[in-house]
Amino acid sequence: MSILPAKFVASSLAALAVLTFGTSATLLADPIPSGWSCSGTCGSLGANGVVTLSPTGNPSYQFVSTAGANGFTAVLPGKTQTSETDGSVLTTSTFSATSGTALNFFFNFVTSDGSSTFADYAWAELFNAGTNTPAALLFTGQTEPSGSIVPAQGLSAFPVVATLNPSSVPIIPGGPTWSPLGGSSGACFDVGCGYTGWVSSSYTIPTAGNYYLEFGATNWVDDLFDTGLAIDGVTVGGVPINPPGAVPEPSSIALLGTGLLAVAGAVRRRLTA
Repeated sequence: MSILPAKFVASSLAALAVLTFGTSATLLADPIPSGWSCSGTCGSLGANGVVTLSPTGNPSYQFVSTAGANGFTAVLPGKTQTSETDGSVLTTSTFSATSGTALNFFFNFVTSDGSSTFADYAWAELFNAGTNTPAALLFTGQTEPSGSIVPAQGLSAFPVVATLNPSSVPIIPGGPTWSPLGGSSGACFDVGCGYTGWVSSSYTIPTAGNYYLEFGATNWVDDLFDTGLAIDGVTVGGVPINPPGAVPEPSSIALLGTGLLAVAGAVRRRLTA
């Protein structure tokens, strides 16, 4: 049996377990911050499963997930699409910065996928708002069967220029329970699934200008066993990007559904492609 059918069987069993034991595979997420935008699946949550509240002490965090991405393809900025399938991108509102301004945030990479064959990944990129061009890569994480997954080993051509703390992060192994993974929550395909825990990213913006941040998560090779990224404490010069008291906007996708029909549909699309 080839690895793709085997993976389909494992994903189907995981989805069946969700249906059998009555745990909903649908997540009603809180809205993303005012002025932020989403392509695919994004939202805000409090402590959930393996993802605790961040070290900031904030009562919630933002997330981006490949689950329920509905065919949107997310690719690391500057990278040519190769084996990326579906994914999601969360974009902040535009902000101004002077030379020497500190940019900080926390992230937590979570994946139910495993092995080097299905190397799902996530990233955080600073963009120049005037030209919509990448300015600095601030984080990468990628599924690996062993060793450090942050920064990503398989994306070495794209160096992270931010200071990460810890600087190198292995996976905390096991099928991660986290609602944004939809039907993949609690599931694990092969060695490499798990989560990183909260890691900080710090960067000093060298040039004055207008910028925005992009956070992305993508499935690699197939769209089975999902991956996501939790983000919190995004500050510019110590000030949150979204103004205090801002009214939240609805996220682009508020429902995550990854049951058996969605999995079977994904396989049918591959077989007929």
